[in-house]
Amino acid sequence: MAKEERFFFDNDADLAIMNGKTLAVIGYGNQGRSQALNLADNGFKVIIGGQSDATLEQAVADGFAVMNVTEAVKQADAVFVLIPDEIMPRVYDEQIAPFMLAEQMIIFASGYNVYYGFIVPDPALDVVLLAPRMIGKGVRDRFVSGQGYPALISVQQDGSGQAWPRLLSLAKGIGATKMGALASSFEEETILDLFNEQAMCGIQLWAFRMAFDVLISYGLSPSAILLELYASGEPEQIAAAYSELGIWDQLKLHSRTSQFGQLSRARLGAGPELKAHMTRVVDELRDGSFAREWACEQRVGFPGLHRLQTLVAEHESYRAEKRLYDIMKKNTEQ
Repeated sequence: MAKEERFFFDNDADLAIMNGKTLAVIGYGNQGRSQALNLADNGFKVIIGGQSDATLEQAVADGFAVMNVTEAVKQADAVFVLIPDEIMPRVYDEQIAPFMLAEQMIIFASGYNVYYGFIVPDPALDVVLLAPRMIGKGVRDRFVSGQGYPALISVQQDGSGQAWPRLLSLAKGIGATKMGALASSFEEETILDLFNEQAMCGIQLWAFRMAFDVLISYGLSPSAILLELYASGEPEQIAAAYSELGIWDQLKLHSRTSQFGQLSRARLGAGPELKAHMTRVVDELRDGSFAREWACEQRVGFPGLHRLQTLVAEHESYRAEKRLYDIMKKNTEQ
């Protein structure tokens, strides 16, 4: 039985609930900058917390008050934690948690650290998820254009008794209720996000490499292979059609030859082995196996990641890609 779904839109949210509050955005990278600018454009008081670097120089240039993380937390009613997953637990434990007061709100854009227990917020806090399903640039661009974007939202802890209306106010503030914010959970966001990276995007990477090897073995040109697979930019147009029309209806933009080939031949490759692999990916996300492996990897200096990066760099497809992109870049710059 399908899970009951609930979407929240602009009419379900009231900006005034949080409009007199001070909002601290911790981290001014792609998501931090976009969300801070959107909130400011909606009349919210926003301050930026972080370490002195180029991103904070940008925050000053954008007109925000900038300070260290702890000072921002002390001044804030709500704290957006928009820093990388791997450094978040340390920053939270040392610079955020000791200075949070009862009924303050803390907002995460990723469920990862809370779901796996690397961050354990005080029970007196409002702990919420506000996770745009959009890259940072898109969060800003679609806000400015009035188009909006989808998001996943959830209340993990309701220390104030007002966490849901406060969350919806902030979701509207960043533009996430224009298209629709879907009620979710920290667990669901984490599993879906990592599953998409590991079992969809990741499989695509290795499928491209396997396709390169097969086509090279038939004597086809490396550059022609890469242009057909992705370097021409055509997959970007197809991905845009996925978003605009849906993954199945976008097939209508392809020739009938293409439609028949995709639906008949590719289906054979998406068989029991692929489903079993995807199942293993989800199981490892739910039982914490991946999170434990990644935590260990970080502690010992990323040797496994470096080995995989070397494996990629030593392959003929990587060298062919570098040559092709150098040629295309040189000629477009002339």
